[in-house]
Amino acid sequence: MNRLGQNTALPLLFRLTPETGNRSKLQVAKTLIRSVSQQFKDKAVTVLVDSWYMRRCFIQAPVNKGFTIIGQVRIDTVFHQPPVAYPGRGRPRIYGTRLTKKAMMDLPVETTTQTLYGREQTLHYRTQVAQARFLKGQLIRFVWCEFEDDKGKKRPRLLLSTDTNLSGLDIILAYEKRCCIEPMFNQLKNAWGMKQAWQQKRQVLHRWVHLIALGYILPQLLAIQCSDKVQPLLKHAPWQMNTDTTAGRIRQGLIKHFSHLRVRDWWCMKSRKFQPPDSNKLMEFEAFL
Repeated sequence: MNRLGQNTALPLLFRLTPETGNRSKLQVAKTLIRSVSQQFKDKAVTVLVDSWYMRRCFIQAPVNKGFTIIGQVRIDTVFHQPPVAYPGRGRPRIYGTRLTKKAMMDLPVETTTQTLYGREQTLHYRTQVAQARFLKGQLIRFVWCEFEDDKGKKRPRLLLSTDTNLSGLDIILAYEKRCCIEPMFNQLKNAWGMKQAWQQKRQVLHRWVHLIALGYILPQLLAIQCSDKVQPLLKHAPWQMNTDTTAGRIRQGLIKHFSHLRVRDWWCMKSRKFQPPDSNKLMEFEAFL
């Protein structure tokens, strides 16, 4: 999700799949959007969607809530020009003339150089407002774009936006922001162990996912804040004191401070609560920090 330049990533794993009912990825994604939509009420929101989720059953859910969808679709997606009003008798036409690949290639091409996906690239794109057949004739703006480097033009991409007021370049620049979430997904699945979901009970799995998410986001937020209180966490590597403050360095500092703490002893089997067993020991630990 993107709102006025502020990005929010919603990993699908954060919405646990129910044991019964419709458990498809599309249904889970729709439920995830519905659960967070109240947080963005009365705000302009653009949802950047992976190409696998660009289906009508999913797109309609955010659009009905006033969100804008931008995503990549198949290169052979069928588009039509808006129908021309016919003064004669009969039912009005739903679709206009079909836009073939040749018709798309005849559109005026615009060329620009932009910094995309971490490097400077030459971009050729064509754009037009049309009707999407798979969206039952909804007006959209599509962008046929091709990247060019030293080896020539790459495979063309077809982007789609439900906001027809956006320009073609705005759509391309907005969709490029989706790439920055890939390192986060890679870390959550491979480095933080979300793929190893061995818990048998749903409640336990739900708690474990949230603990993993908190463990991931805490060093990220501390690295962004980079205040004086964060500096003690960086003393474990004095040879790096003049380098940038990263989440990895903060994570190593947290491990050094909390490795001797027996967190498992905080779980009370009798009351089924998670709390420090002795407040005096906790005060001593805080004084140590």
